[in-house]
This record gives sequence, structure tokens and C-alpha cells, in this order.
Amino acid sequence: MSVLRVACVQITAGRDVAANVETASRLIRAAAADGARLIATPEMTSLMERDKKAMRPKIRTEDEDQALPAFRALAAELGVHLLIGSLPIDVGQDRLANRAFLIDPAGAIKARYDKIHMFDVDLPGGESFRESASYRPGERAVVAEVEGAKLGLTICYDLRFATLYRRLAQGGAEILAVPAAFTRITGEAHWHVLQRARAIETGCFVIAPGQTGTHEDGRQTYGHSLIIDPWGVVLADGGTEVGFVAADLDLDLVGTARGRIPALKHDRLFEGP
Repeated sequence: MSVLRVACVQITAGRDVAANVETASRLIRAAAADGARLIATPEMTSLMERDKKAMRPKIRTEDEDQALPAFRALAAELGVHLLIGSLPIDVGQDRLANRAFLIDPAGAIKARYDKIHMFDVDLPGGESFRESASYRPGERAVVAEVEGAKLGLTICYDLRFATLYRRLAQGGAEILAVPAAFTRITGEAHWHVLQRARAIETGCFVIAPGQTGTHEDGRQTYGHSLIIDPWGVVLADGGTEVGFVAADLDLDLVGTARGRIPALKHDRLFEGP
């Protein structure tokens, strides 16, 4: 039996990058002390700011980012794999990337993933989001090795695009990461069912660290960071408080689930509509 202890960190990030890094780091340390070997943080770990004018001066290129060196040093200090769910990164031409970083126990960046699907929606109650106005979408799916397991990287709104998760699973992923800043409205309606569906469809574990609560920019996020097994069973739910949740992943269950429902092998070409 191959077991990997994982943790999801849940925070309420605000407008102060240093304060957000400090809060996330404190919880990462606590998760490592609890035995986690892979620790994941939410989307936009370092900064939650909807005002483009206020946000832009705080964002740097990857080489100059304020948060990334601190997290790389922390991963090396603790000797763990650290998935920073995403940081806003300046990629030039007045565009940003919503970029996840997988950091290895030596502090090296093992993988990067730029969010593919942009969150452009108008929600009931007047909330409106236009991610594509600032961010350049990614173009490449990413699977990386962590402690002998294969981890597929996604971010938040990607969750609604099942084809991406199927491709990741067929590309070898055994664990799917879905760091998010899901809105309270959509989270209450869809978060749990979509996360469980992605696990069931692919026979993968899902780890989904989320932002939670009311942020300084007025946004409300859902929380409920989840760890789900390949049969769709919720192993841990972070509720709505800042903190972390952890669980032991028996990776042998991936093969068991896929043996019982071998849907990943049953794709067929078809015509129409």
C-alpha cells in the first residue's frame, strides 16, 4: 500500500501580500507538523484584489515576485512538496498569468501551470467577473510527480470543464489539484457536486484548497476545502474557517476504482450534433 498524507490550506487572502504570505506560511508549517508531505494552498494565495488599478502595482514578473521566494524557502525548510494554488504573475504586454507553482522539498520549482479557462461571468446579485480582461489563458495541461504519485494541475474555473480532467487522468494523473477562490453563490450550488464528479469520472483523488470568507475587496468566497477519494467519498471538508485539513491518500485506491469502473478506457468516436 502506497500512502501519501496531503493537506489543504484555507485562508482569507486580502490586499497585503506580506500578510497573506505570513498567514499561509503559518498554516503550511502546521500542516507539515501534522505529517503532510504534499501541502496545497488556494488560488491567489498572495493577493485578492478586484480593483485592477490597485492590484497592478503589486504584481511582478516571476523573477521579481514577492511571495514565491518565501514559499520556496519554506518548502526547503520543511522538506515537503508545496503546491501554491496560484499567484498573479506579470507576463508582459499588460497581461498577467494566474499561475500555480509546484515546489519540491529542495525548494526548486518542479512544475508551473497557467489557468486555462477564464472566469468571465455575471452572477445573480450583481457580481461580475472578467478574468480575461487582465489574464492571459494558459494553453498546456500539466502532470507532475510528487512522492511517487502523479499530480494533475488545474485552477478554480477549470473545474467546470470535465474534458481537461479526463485528459489529465489519461495522461497519468492519480491526484487532481483544484485550488480555488470559488464565489459563495456558486460554491453553495456547485462546489461539492463538481469536485466529487471529477473524482468519480477519473478515478482520481481530488485535493481542492479554497479561499474562504469576506475579503478586503468585498468578494465572498465559499471555503470548504475538500479532499476526495477516487470513489467520490469526501475524506475532509474545511468548512468556512481559516485553517487546514489533511488526509492520508491510499494510492492503491486509484487502481481499485478504475478497475471497478474502467471508463477511462472506453472513449469512442461519434458523429454530430
